[in-house]
Amino acid sequence: QLQASGGGLVQAGDSLRLSCTASRRTSNNNGMGWFRQAPGKEREFVATISWNGDRTHYSDSVKGRFTISRDNAKGILYLQMNSLKPEDTAVYYCAVARGAWSATSRNDYQYWGQGTQVTVSS
Repeated sequence: QLQASGGGLVQAGDSLRLSCTASRRTSNNNGMGWFRQAPGKEREFVATISWNGDRTHYSDSVKGRFTISRDNAKGILYLQMNSLKPEDTAVYYCAVARGAWSATSRNDYQYWGQGTQVTVSS
């Protein structure tokens, strides 16, 4: 139901835009989010957005560099990542929240995409 794409290998300071395609029935009335998991680490929260796009929230590590947005007409969630750093290297996952609002806990999400790899070289 969720298909993430847009990952790749970039250099530090570069930008990438991730996309996540979801069925409109699954996601249009729900908050959505991005998480990431680096090798040997727990999956961590990155960014979240409410069902209508009015509310967003970011982890401190990406605030000011990443922007989450959504296009409900197309059923697509985006993550614009600027000024990438090597520590941003991870598999990035999109997810659909259980409720309508933004959420930062993994337990608040019901559907997960398969992940897309982002690798940032120094």
